[in-house]
Amino acid sequence: MQKTNQDERRNKMKHIFKKGKNTDLPTLLLLHGTGGDERDLLPLAEMIAPDASVLSVKGNVDENGMARFFARLREGVFNEEDLVYRTKELKEFIDESAVKYEFDRKNVVAIGYSNGANIAASLMYHEKHSLRGGILFHAMVPRRGVTLPELSDSPVFIGAGKRDSLIPMSETQELIKNLNDANAPVTEFWTDGGHELRREEVGAAKEWFDNNFSNE
Repeated sequence: MQKTNQDERRNKMKHIFKKGKNTDLPTLLLLHGTGGDERDLLPLAEMIAPDASVLSVKGNVDENGMARFFARLREGVFNEEDLVYRTKELKEFIDESAVKYEFDRKNVVAIGYSNGANIAASLMYHEKHSLRGGILFHAMVPRRGVTLPELSDSPVFIGAGKRDSLIPMSETQELIKNLNDANAPVTEFWTDGGHELRREEVGAAKEWFDNNFSNE
């Protein structure tokens, strides 16, 4: 019964869509961190690609009043069943939004922070062509023991902090290796900071985006 209710709610995700001045650019899929909402990363989109269209989504999972994109058992330990379900939920929401808002489904680049970066990585782990690329700020390995699709056409930018108390460097390096093994072109950018998002990361992500998508 609970799963039926979940299925009825699927694709009903609170969101903001803004059509950009340059519709040739990828639509930016904005995915907030734990406790955020659909407004949190709008300033990031303005800094990285101000002329791009934006689909900014709020996670459907409530953890003690904090919005997330999927459940976890405890800090750093994901509920894999819910992760798989919510990844499919988000993928289907993007599919339907592309029809509703008339943007190119094949030209979507995610910008995610923390929990949002993890669900973006999960899209790439589970769904071939779910994203044209991704900017993953402070992400973890979403799932182990799965075979990733071929990702040679999906460049990824990973921003991380060397002193991140929530994500050890080895975790980020494992994520990078997994993506590289799937032939994804990965650009990594490390700061001396922790889990916070730093301006130099955003600047590097903008340069990466311009190099990969703005000069086509």
